[in-house]
Amino acid sequence: MGDMSNSDFYAKNQRNEGNHAAGFGCSVMELRSLMELRGTEAVVKLQEDYGAVEGLCKRLKTSPTEGLAGVQTDLDKRKEIFGKNLIPPKKPKTFLQLVWEALQDVTLIILEIAALISLGLSFYHPPGQTSGDACGAAAGGVEDEGEADAGWIEGAAILLSVVCVVLVTAFNDWSKEKQFRGLQSRIEQEQKFQVVRGSQVIQLPVADIVVGDIAQIKYGDLLPTDGVLIQGNDLKIDESSLTGESDHVKKSADKDPMLLSGTHVMEGSGRMVVTAVGVNSQTGIIFTLLGAGVEEEEKKEKKGEAVEDGHQNTDCSHPPNHPIATIATDGAAGINAPGTASLINGKMQDGNMESNQIKVKKPDGAAAMEMQPLKSAEGGEADEKERKKVSAPKKEKSVLQGKLTKLAVQIGKAGLLMSAITVIILVLYFAINNFVMEKRPWMTECTPIYIQYFVKFFIIGVTVLVVAVPEGLPLAVTISLAYSVKKMMKDNNLVRHLDACETMGNATAICSDKTGTLTTNRMTAVQCYVGDVHYKEIPDPGVIPPKSLDLLINAISINSAYTTKILPPDKEGGLPKQVGNKTECGLLGLVLDLKRDYQPIRNQIPEEKLYKVYTFNSVRKSMSTVIKLPEGSFRMYSKGASEIVLKKCSHILNEVGEPRVFRPRDKDEMVKKVIEPMACDGLRTICVAYRDFASDPEPKWDDENNILTDLTAICVVGIEDPVRPEVPDAIQKCQRAGITVRMVTGDNINTARAIAIKCGIIHPGEDFLCIDGKEFNRRIRNEKGEVEQERIDKVWPKLRVLARSSPTDKHTLVKGIIDSTMADQRQVVAVTGDGTNDGPALKKADVGFAMGIAGTDVAKEASDIILTDDNFSSIVKAVMWGRNVYDSISKFLQFQLTVNVVAVIVAFTGACITQDSPLKAVQMLWVNLIMDTFASLALATEPPTEALLRRKPYGRNKPLISSTMTKNILGHAVYQLILIFTLLFAGEKIFDIDSGRNAPLHSPPSEHYTIIFNTFVMMQLFNEINARKIHGERNVFDGIFRNPIFCSIVFGTFAIQIVIVQFGGKPFSCQPLSLEKWLWCVFLGLGELVWGQVIATIPNSHLRFLRRAGQLTHKDELPEEDVNEENEEIDHAERELRRGQILWFRGLNRIQTQIEVVNTFKSGTSFQGAGALRRQSSTTSQNQDVTNVSSPSHVSLSNALSSPTSTTAATAPPTTGQC
Repeated sequence: MGDMSNSDFYAKNQRNEGNHAAGFGCSVMELRSLMELRGTEAVVKLQEDYGAVEGLCKRLKTSPTEGLAGVQTDLDKRKEIFGKNLIPPKKPKTFLQLVWEALQDVTLIILEIAALISLGLSFYHPPGQTSGDACGAAAGGVEDEGEADAGWIEGAAILLSVVCVVLVTAFNDWSKEKQFRGLQSRIEQEQKFQVVRGSQVIQLPVADIVVGDIAQIKYGDLLPTDGVLIQGNDLKIDESSLTGESDHVKKSADKDPMLLSGTHVMEGSGRMVVTAVGVNSQTGIIFTLLGAGVEEEEKKEKKGEAVEDGHQNTDCSHPPNHPIATIATDGAAGINAPGTASLINGKMQDGNMESNQIKVKKPDGAAAMEMQPLKSAEGGEADEKERKKVSAPKKEKSVLQGKLTKLAVQIGKAGLLMSAITVIILVLYFAINNFVMEKRPWMTECTPIYIQYFVKFFIIGVTVLVVAVPEGLPLAVTISLAYSVKKMMKDNNLVRHLDACETMGNATAICSDKTGTLTTNRMTAVQCYVGDVHYKEIPDPGVIPPKSLDLLINAISINSAYTTKILPPDKEGGLPKQVGNKTECGLLGLVLDLKRDYQPIRNQIPEEKLYKVYTFNSVRKSMSTVIKLPEGSFRMYSKGASEIVLKKCSHILNEVGEPRVFRPRDKDEMVKKVIEPMACDGLRTICVAYRDFASDPEPKWDDENNILTDLTAICVVGIEDPVRPEVPDAIQKCQRAGITVRMVTGDNINTARAIAIKCGIIHPGEDFLCIDGKEFNRRIRNEKGEVEQERIDKVWPKLRVLARSSPTDKHTLVKGIIDSTMADQRQVVAVTGDGTNDGPALKKADVGFAMGIAGTDVAKEASDIILTDDNFSSIVKAVMWGRNVYDSISKFLQFQLTVNVVAVIVAFTGACITQDSPLKAVQMLWVNLIMDTFASLALATEPPTEALLRRKPYGRNKPLISSTMTKNILGHAVYQLILIFTLLFAGEKIFDIDSGRNAPLHSPPSEHYTIIFNTFVMMQLFNEINARKIHGERNVFDGIFRNPIFCSIVFGTFAIQIVIVQFGGKPFSCQPLSLEKWLWCVFLGLGELVWGQVIATIPNSHLRFLRRAGQLTHKDELPEEDVNEENEEIDHAERELRRGQILWFRGLNRIQTQIEVVNTFKSGTSFQGAGALRRQSSTTSQNQDVTNVSSPSHVSLSNALSSPTSTTAATAPPTTGQC
């Protein structure tokens, strides 16, 4: 299953097999085959072939406790023999490939064809001079030799501009890809892992880990390599990424020690010896199969397989336990080596035992990973499809993408229609004029000249189309997003998915963690209750009973992860550095405050000697460690959330350090007198307890319920985690911007409420809900325990704090808010999380923020944006950038569409009236370049301002082009059209020059048309300044100098325009202009700014008729699931058909609705928002709706009036029955 494109690497390994990998006791292949085994089989194999894990460590020349020495030569040798921990990435596309892709653009192809035909015909001279008169008006001007020779220029110029557009597009794609790779490598470099080298625990970049390293693994890690467990505490692994099995797998050194790369540690901790890295690890093997370069490999694989097989049997001193399933080339027979399972075409062929197969289960609907190194005869095509499915997971379109696609299609259709009409009118006019009015016969020798005319008409038509289609849109979006992402890095937002940045601008709710996001995540113990006394500050150690003190110090030192430490500060006079779990750091700080040290105790009882560890998880909410005392009995130390641990206590240490009975009555009193006051000060309360067990009979450690009871409480500690100073201000900004902030935390409800008040999430006297997980579940579940959307809808609008919540609660809340149909807009929810358990909620949310410092790898994997400083105020910056992206695109659209409307109308009417477009093809392409490339750069790089946070989010149904923008577009278009048509039909009289209208073919450029072109460009330039504001602001120059790119582009375009007009000559159809005429052109352009002020005074209310373009109606929003499963199967014809059905139903519906409920139109609910339609679950809607259900093929009409439960209608299978 290896990557055969590294075949030299494998050959090298093979040579080493004989002499056992140059001095190491095992080769790459043996280690790979070892990692294929699971469970008891693996234990047996380790025991027999290697002498358990210790033997394996000896062979790999490493120490299970001290790790590798870390000598550079040794590390290099290991990298050379066992490979580096890198999976070679796909080769990026070359610049030429990107150029080729850019050339695939339909409009460009049409243009190229037109230009080539034009070129070809310009070189064709009709035989004989006599035909000149005979061809009549058609040949006017061809006689002039010099002019005829210049006919090729137009074609060449079009080709040149096509080359420009292609190069610009390709360069953009190339730089985008480069940026993205840089970002990826940055993410990869930031991922570090804890490794023991020379007895020191150090953090290493994942790429530097080598075979033989001893890695420390803990809750929340994403394993970077394969390894064998040396020692583990209560370790549970989520292997679903490899096997598809969602159950967590228990790992222990004696039962199942195999740890695989790419799997997640869900609970516990431990140490492992690294046995396979990079392409040899399990993830690496799968990556290789998915084919970093599918095409090249296929050729090499067949050779590679044979060669490798040969090597294997000759050189290797061990039997060929060879994980590469050798598949006969016809794909039918699998030759199985003893310890393997070969996978042919995704079907399993059993090698040995059920247990040793890599189970490739298809998670339903998800892309199934097909493991298949060779194309088999019968499975080839299926495999290709499968591969495609794997490589392209379809994500739901972001709000902006959806609106843009829709708009581009609308504009494209209009443009196509206009250009077709233009060509038809020109051809008809020419034909009628020549052959009907003049009654000329069609002469064969004139055919080339006629064809030249037709080509000219065709080119004009194409030009209209080119200007109509805003191909600058994708460019603007890309530039805007790429620019924002780059700048967001400075604001501590590392964006993993580009569209997350824009979705964030539409966010309406943020569900934030408390610890670390709203607070500093620097825990300090500030109060404690010990020996029946509540100390408001940490007492002197002499006051505490010695017995209690000893127990407390031991309980804290031993019962915490040994990776948690408090180190001296980096800077002189700074705070001590907290490493590891912050709550444990707070407790260790308490030990230091009590003038004791935890390290000697840990040295006395090292991690290997811990008898049993129950690690902390979100269900237990406590951690316990069992040690064996010298006399043979056991002692268990326990710590955890105070209300949970105290429930399990039956005794408590009194003022002299002796246990006394702790009755339920005492518990209630303690909660009232100690825990609640601490929690109301915003402290997190932790209870520390212990229990002794007799050695005989040894307790059943797996029977957790009987072990974790009957404890003796030692003390309760109040730990403070202060609110970050900048958070209250950031939350206030969010609330001003129309975003609701909710706090979801695992902490006690009183602590949570106290901190929510400090942050400003809740204000006393408001109507809000603060509930804990238990109460939340009671409110949202029915008698059967199922979650009901209607019940959630009663809770979430007022919910501000959810305390003591489990990860499931967080996920349920996020899903409930997103699925809710109460508001007219679908809520867009952002979630922050740092723990492994936050993964599901982060994935479900529209935007998931993971913590860069405190976050686990699992959380980062599931997120869209990583907060590199773990700070809530960075989220506010993300909102600002997101809104800025949306606004930048709108600005660009406003500018682009004005130009489009004007250019299309001018080209169209000009062509129809004067048989020639006043704006020539090359000029149009230059205008296109200004509009598309430069304007998108200028307008997409506007920096965000605080003003963006003073408006409400746009939401999903607001059209991309608001009524203000439509007003601006139409207003400016009117101004420009009036001017241009005045110049076109009266320009020669005004400026006293020759008319350029009705010029014959190949005539020299006229001053008249040059003035029209120049004025047109000047108007665009000044309108670009108008386009900087889209909400009807008066001052369009506001903050213009904060954007140097904008200024330089406007001046740059102006300079180039001067060059084109004065020296462009024939290719640009320009005649140099005098200074006076230039000033007139600039003056007419400046009129744009004045006219902009006039437009701003017209109130929108008078313009009700303006249709808003690019609005997402519900038919554009398919629920996510369908996009995944159905898209491949539906072909376009079918889709059109369905669209017809939908339109038919919709028409029917509208008639019914109008008859029955005229009033709903007044209240504006006749068409519910996309959100409502995605999940039709309540009966509130008074009208009947067309819903898209579960797959695009099912259109159902949920008749809310007649059926009380509209959900049944919505989920019922296909269509017609419900009409």
